[in-house]
Parts: sequence; C-alpha cells; structure tokens
Amino acid sequence: MQLDNRIIAITGGAQGLGLAMAQRLGHQGAVLALLDRDAEGLDRACRALAGAGIRARGFEMDVADESSVQQAFMALEDTLGGLDGLVNNAGIVRDGLLVKARDGQIESMMSLADWQSVMDINLTGVFLCGREAASRMIASGREGVIVNISSISRAGNVGQSNYSAAKAGVAALTVTWSGELARHGIRVGGVAPGFIETEMTASMRDDMLERITSGVPLKRLGQPEDIAASVAFIFENDYFSGRLVECDGGLRL
Repeated sequence: MQLDNRIIAITGGAQGLGLAMAQRLGHQGAVLALLDRDAEGLDRACRALAGAGIRARGFEMDVADESSVQQAFMALEDTLGGLDGLVNNAGIVRDGLLVKARDGQIESMMSLADWQSVMDINLTGVFLCGREAASRMIASGREGVIVNISSISRAGNVGQSNYSAAKAGVAALTVTWSGELARHGIRVGGVAPGFIETEMTASMRDDMLERITSGVPLKRLGQPEDIAASVAFIFENDYFSGRLVECDGGLRL
C-alpha cells in the first residue's frame, strides 16, 4: 500500500508507541486518525504532528466499550471520508503473580479486576476495533490493512498471566482475520515488540532495567521508532499477511 493520502487510525495514539507510529506513517504521507481516551493527550499529539507537517485528527474513544468504538469510527469516517488502515496499539499492563506465597502461606493473588481490565483493553479492544474497521472497509469497497500489536510475551512471561494471554489472543486474531478478510482485499499483520524504551520502562527501578537490558542480545532497549518501522513495513508490503514481525533485539532466539 502506498501511504500517501491513506487514512489510517491508530488506537492509543496520543503518546508512546502510538504517537511514534503516527509520526512515521504521517511523514510518508498518511492522514492519521488518533484514537485515545485521553482528550488532552490527543490535542497535544495532534498539535505536535501538525507542527511537523503531518495531517492528524483526534477522536476520543474507549477501546473496551462497544458503543464508544462504533461512535468514534463513525465520526472518523464522516470527518475524514473513509478508512484505509488500522493499528490496534492500545494496551495496558497490570502485572503480578498468579499466586504469591511464602513458606506455604498465600500472600496475594492476581485479582479478577486486574485480569479483566487487561483482557478488556488488550484483547476485547482489538476485537471491537478490528471488527469495526473491517466492516467499514468492506461496506465502502476500500481495500485496507489492519496491524495488531502483540508482544513477545505472547509465548508466556512470569508475572504476566493476563498480559501474555491477551497478547497470545491478539496473535491468533491476526492469523484468523487474515484468512477471513483476504477475499475483501484486507491484509492483516502483527508486530510483536520486545522491551521498548517507553514511559513504562522509564518508571522502572535502575536495577530492574539493567537486568532486562542485559538479557537482550543487542544489549539495549528498542526505541518506539523501531516498532513504527515494523508497522510501516506491513502497510507497504502488499504480500505480507497473516504473520507477525518480531522486533525484540534478538531476545526470542
């Protein structure tokens, strides 16, 4: 897909990875629809993009709320005139052990609330936004691309039962949708980032960050721009579908 004047929506687009993706795709000529529940963040992001000569509009949306998703995509289509691509990027973490115990005594367990909130945003949100985007592309006769952001944690990661399960689901949706939507001219791909330098990693203790970094063969964290480049590759490569790009510095050897 040539990106010039293509309308691409990005969930969680107000900051971090989502904003980096918007910058990369925008510099290649795409028109961005940023979807996020942070209204002030959306305003800041759109102003920053405009300052760089990138066309972007913000739409307030909760990815886990069906009505909110439907209304945002309707507003997006009415405002921008259509939809050619979607990046399902919005996500959260609520890390914790399934059961934490010492000397046979249970100290804590992962709460149902922490499990459900991660599943709602990281998996159900992908489903809702992917369904809405595909429906609108098909109804308008526009071929398009959906990119789902999974994680190397989809293979399992200690302390991330909820996150790993959700990201494994995202990877499965990517393969499933690629088979279902190909007949409509819609490609579906995914990116599985490793440890990336974001607001989340910046808040970690120095010793934890050093331990994580030392385990990466390249001995450094990835940059948001690295993930943005992977997303751009999927959009641009018209024969890429049903697969995930792992961008992790060689962590999953």
